[in-house]
Amino acid sequence: MKFLSDFFPILLFFIAYKLYGIYVATAVAIASSFVQVGVHWLKHRRFENMHLITLGLLVVLGGATLILQDKAFIMWKPTAINWLFAVVFLGSMFIGKKPLVERMMSHAVEAPSGVWMRLNISWVLFFIAMGFANLYVANFYFQAETLLNTTAGYGVDLATCVDELNGSLLELCHQAQEMEENWVNFKLFGMMGLTLAFVLGQAFYLAKHIKEEPETK
Repeated sequence: MKFLSDFFPILLFFIAYKLYGIYVATAVAIASSFVQVGVHWLKHRRFENMHLITLGLLVVLGGATLILQDKAFIMWKPTAINWLFAVVFLGSMFIGKKPLVERMMSHAVEAPSGVWMRLNISWVLFFIAMGFANLYVANFYFQAETLLNTTAGYGVDLATCVDELNGSLLELCHQAQEMEENWVNFKLFGMMGLTLAFVLGQAFYLAKHIKEEPETK
């Protein structure tokens, strides 16, 4: 359930994008992230650090997208979050007595310190890889947008370019729209799928270390 709740703002972003476009979707993601943090506090009377980090970056980068009308900021957000998490997980190996993964999971799993270190490093590498994957997908849009604007000679609005352009410019408009939509799809399905696969892989690895409940007589 927690895994799914963490993707709540991303899901609403996806739905809003399909209905109203990326700027409305960005505003919806910011609002839903505030709701996520608030609901968690009401249920547990504490804040989740990762929720606060995500909210902070979303407000800054999403706000920049809305104020400057520049999609690049919201597209950089997943990379910024993943790389910041990588730094936090890496730093936990040198600050404090336990790596972050052990602090989060040691109540349910007993494992040697070497296992926790390997798991923590794997999270660091995973977050770094996810950040690069987001940039890789987003860069297709950046290239398509640059080509469209350069060819047209002005900043083209993707929301209206289908009705305003024709010929080769219209084709470039469609390509840019497709690349933008591919990024949005990757943000939900790609990142969720990769994260789920990674979490399941760690679960199998840790299965033999899960504490067994004492038998009741």
